[in-house]
Amino acid sequence: SYMHICETESFSMGVFLLRSGACIPLHDHPGMNGMLKVLYGTLRITCMDTLPPAASSPPPPPPAAAAGGPCHRALYRSRQHYTPASPPCLLSPHTDNLHQIDAVDGPAAFLDILAPPYDPQHGRDCHYYRLLEGMAAGAEPAGLPREVWLMETPQAPDFWCGGEPYPGPHVCL
Repeated sequence: SYMHICETESFSMGVFLLRSGACIPLHDHPGMNGMLKVLYGTLRITCMDTLPPAASSPPPPPPAAAAGGPCHRALYRSRQHYTPASPPCLLSPHTDNLHQIDAVDGPAAFLDILAPPYDPQHGRDCHYYRLLEGMAAGAEPAGLPREVWLMETPQAPDFWCGGEPYPGPHVCL
């Protein structure tokens, strides 16, 4: 669930609530900066950077051809656990902008601030991706950072984020 707190032309702020085992799939925030601060529970956050196309890059792995979605090079940078005691996870338009968020060992909640907010008319709309290499669920990736291939996909049919009313104090800006 998402609990919207406030939004201006400069930023949006809200809280995500995830049940145990829930996942916000690998996605991006084009042209946006973000801050994610765990309020409750434990999150595993996987972060990647987009890489520009390069003439010397190897072709994408075979599954990309069969699936038919656009493929992108990325730098798989980290996969870390965050708790309320952790510093915030920060993203910029060029660093850690591609990320996946998993609730581990129980439910979790996190504050999410994006600046500027989503605006599809100005190229700031979320895209979803799939990692094009086999890795067992829960397995730790070897040799980070490393270059990987991603395939752009539609939002997964089983990913749904409902809304919850914000019960906190009124935010005045």
